[in-house]
Amino acid sequence: MAVNADEQIPGRGADARGAGAPATVGAPGHAERRPPDRDRYLDLLRAVALARVVAFHTFNAAWLTLVFPSLGVMFALAGSLMARSLARPPAGVLRSRARRLLLPLWVYAATVLGLLFWAGWRPYQEEGSGWISTLLWFIPIGDPPFPESIGSDFGLAESSWGVQAEEILWYVRAYFWFMLLSPLLLKAFRRLPWVTLLAPLALVAAISLGVVKPPSWAEGALTDFAVFGSCWILGFAHHDGMLRRLAWRTVLPAGAAAMALGLFWLANNPADEPWDVGGVPLAQALWSLGFCVLLLRVSPSWASLPRPLRFLDKPVTLVNNRAMTIYLWHNLLLVATIPLIDQLWEDPQLAESVPWLLESEWLQLVAVALLLGAAILAVGWVEDVAARRPPRLWPTGSVVAGLPEAARGTTGRGATGRGATSTANRAGGWLRPDGSLPELEFRATSVQRVGRTSTLSGRLAVEGLPDPLQVEVTIEGPLAPAGDAAGSTVRVRQATRTP
Repeated sequence: MAVNADEQIPGRGADARGAGAPATVGAPGHAERRPPDRDRYLDLLRAVALARVVAFHTFNAAWLTLVFPSLGVMFALAGSLMARSLARPPAGVLRSRARRLLLPLWVYAATVLGLLFWAGWRPYQEEGSGWISTLLWFIPIGDPPFPESIGSDFGLAESSWGVQAEEILWYVRAYFWFMLLSPLLLKAFRRLPWVTLLAPLALVAAISLGVVKPPSWAEGALTDFAVFGSCWILGFAHHDGMLRRLAWRTVLPAGAAAMALGLFWLANNPADEPWDVGGVPLAQALWSLGFCVLLLRVSPSWASLPRPLRFLDKPVTLVNNRAMTIYLWHNLLLVATIPLIDQLWEDPQLAESVPWLLESEWLQLVAVALLLGAAILAVGWVEDVAARRPPRLWPTGSVVAGLPEAARGTTGRGATGRGATSTANRAGGWLRPDGSLPELEFRATSVQRVGRTSTLSGRLAVEGLPDPLQVEVTIEGPLAPAGDAAGSTVRVRQATRTP
């Protein structure tokens, strides 16, 4: 695969100019190696975060929020991916990201509302709500209406199932707002990085101390922004290489200090559940930020999982391909496990011989895992449609959907990667719906120079793929007259296969 780049290389060593010479993917002087498709370290973090969310709601164990602050981690990873995407025109990025968020949400919302309406609930039964407010189930800019209680606890599901179905949507709302604001936040971060990074932390401190009192209609959204804003912007720092350039002697004390302050605030302002960092906004903001600083500073960029973790390869791939499906449906499916387990109690033999098993929350975890598997088969393919990938029922193979062997290393020409494409490219499906080639961007993370030859290691971002490809690029000719090319960005004009 060869890459011709245009002249602009912004980033660290900004305003550097390339020679427009071909850049060849692969280690110089060696046989061609296929670049790893994903950063499996980030994939593993995302999978662990989602597993912890499901475990927390199953076991209701507040201490899990300290062991692994999943929500902060997920926002930090999303911020890093958003920064990468915004190398392209923001309008197109926002359309693509919104589509990938909203289509799975619409399927979930339509299902939940259908069940609520079938049970007799109407939105105008809630104070200050009406039919128009049901749009908030589909456009997550605020909290949608829902019933505190519906049916009875003696029905198929407990009467609070409407609450369970709605309460997880705060994350979708927060993600949606972060996504919409990211073009502005990224500009602010690159202009004033430390101020932008710490501003949300200052806001949550002001809210917690009573200095700032948000209006009731915006309290939830503003508090969530303040709590997790620094984690999202930390993702920008990870993507731009700022975090990696900081020495461990700086990062380690800073991350540990933030976590210690979070614990101190939690100890002096406890939540209803002991050690529930999620119930104390300032404690959660500090603990999550410090935790994410350490995780993302490590960032080893694995091409594949280490050998001791290799058995997790397919589960990690599945979770990353179906992250929205798992998050949206897990809480409602946990409610559905209760009547299913109740049916097991109806069997006298089971009730007498293994009551400890039927009472165990581990059985509920197994049950919800099975139901999530059914949900993935039933509606998970919507995530592929939203990302404009070929639909798959159980995607445990390559996470680079729509980019099979025939399409890897195909050719397309044009100022921004648009234009004619090869037969292999059309066959492989690595195309936009209009038949044009997606935009490509190479972001260098390290560079070595020998004479006029520069070898850059970094990530090749392909429009429509959830994560960049790990590649090495060799460029003949001057790359940057001054400064460090690490963190540079090259917009790709051509991609071809090399023997």
